[in-house]
Amino acid sequence: MDNSGKEKEAMQLMAEADKKVKASGSFLGGMFGGNHKVEDACEIYARAANMFKMAKNWSEAINCLNQAIDIYTDMGRFTIAAKHHITIAEVYEAELVDIEKAIAHYEQAADYYKGEESNSSANKCLLKVGHYSAQLEQYAKAIEIYEQVPTPTMDNPLLKYNAKEYFFKASLCHFIVDELNAKLAIEKYEEMFPAFSDSRELKLLKKLLDAHEEQNSEAFTEAVKDFDSVSRLDQWLTTMLLRIKKTIQGDAGDLK
Repeated sequence: MDNSGKEKEAMQLMAEADKKVKASGSFLGGMFGGNHKVEDACEIYARAANMFKMAKNWSEAINCLNQAIDIYTDMGRFTIAAKHHITIAEVYEAELVDIEKAIAHYEQAADYYKGEESNSSANKCLLKVGHYSAQLEQYAKAIEIYEQVPTPTMDNPLLKYNAKEYFFKASLCHFIVDELNAKLAIEKYEEMFPAFSDSRELKLLKKLLDAHEEQNSEAFTEAVKDFDSVSRLDQWLTTMLLRIKKTIQGDAGDLK
C-alpha cells in the first residue's frame, strides 16, 4: 500500500472514530454502552495515527493522538494518555524537529505518570526534559531535574548507580553557567551521595575546574581525552564540554 492508500485508510478510521464519539454522546448511546463506544473510538484514533505516521502525515497523526488523549483524560485513564503524549513527543523529536513541543509533551506525560504514582516512568520522561532543556541552554531547568530524579534512589542499591550520572550532568550545566556554581554544586553532591566522590566523573570535573581556572585549554582537552578513552562520551556530553571549553580564552572550540 502506497502513502496515499495508507492516508485514505487513516482518514476512514478517523471518520469511524468520530462517529463512535458522537454516538456515545447521544441519549441512546449513553443508555446503551456509550462508554464502551468511546473506548473503541480511542483505539481507532490510535490505529488511524499509526496509519498517518506510515504515510508521513505527522500533523494528522498528532491530531488523532490528541483526540484520544482528550477522551482518556476525561475518563481518568492517565497512564494511557501519558503513553500517547510520549508518542507525540517522539514525532516532534525525530520527524518535525520541534524540541520545545517535544519537551511540553514529555512534561505532560511525566505529570500524568506522577499522578498515577508511576515514578519510574515519570522519571524517564523528566530525564528527556532535562536532556533537551540543557541543549536549549535552559540550564536551571535541567539542573532541577538532574538533582530531583536521583534523590529518592540513593538508598536503593539497584538504582543509586545512576545518581552519579545525573549529578555529573547537573555539574556540567552549573559549570557552563558559572565556575563557582559548579564548585559549590559538586561539594553539595558529594555530601548528598558520598559514592560520587570516588567516581571517574568527579575526578574529571575537578581536572576540568583546575584547567578552567588556569585558562589552560590543553589540560582541559587532555582530561576529556583520558576520560573518553575509558568511558565514551555521547553527543550530549560532548556538546556540554565544548560549551565549557569555549569559555577558556583563546580556545579554538574543539575537543581534539
